[in-house]
Amino acid sequence: MNRKLRMGMIGGGKNAFIGAVHRIAANMDGLIELVCGAFSSQPDNARESGLALFLPEDRIYLSYEEMMEKESSLPSDKRMDFVVIVTPNNTHFAPAILALEKGFHVVIEKPMTFSLEEARLLQKKVADTGLLLCLTHTYSGYPMVKQARQMVKKGTFGKIRKIYVEYPQGWLSRLSEKEGSKQAAWRTDPSRSGKAGCMGDIGTHAAHLAEYISGLQIKQLCADLSIFVEGRQLDDDGNVLLRFDNGATGVLFASQVAAGEENALKIRVYGEKGGLEWAQQEPNTLLIKWLDQPTQIFRAGANYGDRLSPFAVHNSRTPAGHPEGYLEAFGNLYRNFALTLIARLNGVSPSEEALDFPTVDDGVRGMAFIDNVVRSNESLEKWTFFKVSDDGDC
Repeated sequence: MNRKLRMGMIGGGKNAFIGAVHRIAANMDGLIELVCGAFSSQPDNARESGLALFLPEDRIYLSYEEMMEKESSLPSDKRMDFVVIVTPNNTHFAPAILALEKGFHVVIEKPMTFSLEEARLLQKKVADTGLLLCLTHTYSGYPMVKQARQMVKKGTFGKIRKIYVEYPQGWLSRLSEKEGSKQAAWRTDPSRSGKAGCMGDIGTHAAHLAEYISGLQIKQLCADLSIFVEGRQLDDDGNVLLRFDNGATGVLFASQVAAGEENALKIRVYGEKGGLEWAQQEPNTLLIKWLDQPTQIFRAGANYGDRLSPFAVHNSRTPAGHPEGYLEAFGNLYRNFALTLIARLNGVSPSEEALDFPTVDDGVRGMAFIDNVVRSNESLEKWTFFKVSDDGDC
């Protein structure tokens, strides 16, 4: 195959924040081109958005159903290869299922679905079809997050004992959903966001990062959720005690009412011999802390191949000292997904580095995290076993 992958988009129309981010990320490596879209449920917005992106009018659709039907009827050298879903949580599942049924691979925003039940059905559909699904947990795309994961996996710090992960924001410190903020409106609406607010929106990122870097899975948790802003329907703050499957313990807190904070995701992981610290607002830096020697500073850089893991180097785009941030991390997810899909279309095996992107399985665990946190918050029991299925599997 000697061409770009063809991408369709559902949602992400005019004035939508995350749609533009996805398009920039997908375009970053020249492997993908946008060929069609159903950008809005409002016909005028859908048309204007498609025309602004220079798409031909016959590839601008007014619904995802129309898009799937017409794209699947096109010749194989014209139709899209995969679809990106960037709509509110309650409208993820149906287009994702339909895309898979029509033979299209999927990239989808997190949380993956509206409910855990939907997530498990989507997981089964992915397994049945054998198609790819990439979940855009952006923070796993940073080079120094990749480095941290590989160092833990290698046993650099010995057995992991303690994980602290925090994600404070301040943007919902007022009742912004009643003040004209569209982003706040759907994220705080249980009919569109789901059963959790802050914990669904950013708590899932923190939980995924903890499991991704440590290689461990949450087995039990104890959660306390709060609504601080009067008139809000969903949690805007929460604290969770964690127990992991190797016996490690942890603390996760997420807040969208931490006034003055921007996007201060941070994680610390400690083992028998030392630990690590990474912060999203200084993403090129990874602190390595030792029991019996001074702290080391690791820095991202494509020219550090002699001292960083192949996974970190693969996801570093520039020499050391050139800042790489959110867009580049997002671009790394798209590149790895694209390289995996291209390898599959060419009948060859993708590299381990290319295969390193979040999948439907991460999406199921994210929805299970939401379910278990809400269940724990409502329970009088101190500890809640982390369930990912109705039959009690942990």
